[in-house]
Amino acid sequence: MTFENVGPASDVAKGTALQVEVDGVEIAVVHADDDQFYAVRDECSHASVALSEGEVDGCTLECWLHGSRFDLRTGQPSGPPAFSPVAVYPVEIRDGDIYVSTTPSNGVEP
Repeated sequence: MTFENVGPASDVAKGTALQVEVDGVEIAVVHADDDQFYAVRDECSHASVALSEGEVDGCTLECWLHGSRFDLRTGQPSGPPAFSPVAVYPVEIRDGDIYVSTTPSNGVEP
């Protein structure tokens, strides 16, 4: 599994998301309320809008358009209108930088 450096962890404040591109795939890197970093496909499975523009709540990311919430650990939506999960990518913090794998950990392809 390969990991790509997407920038300093200090660029993503707790409770926020940042859009990055890894190998042509737009990914939302999230610094969740549990102080962990997560990475999910930056596209709502319901409406094809950027999840990185939504709100972080605990370990979920809410789509700003229709309110679907996605679990940052599994990619699963918590309820309608989204029914399909989003891809989740492994994240590592190395020497203060965020590294994101290009292989989804939940089997959902971008």
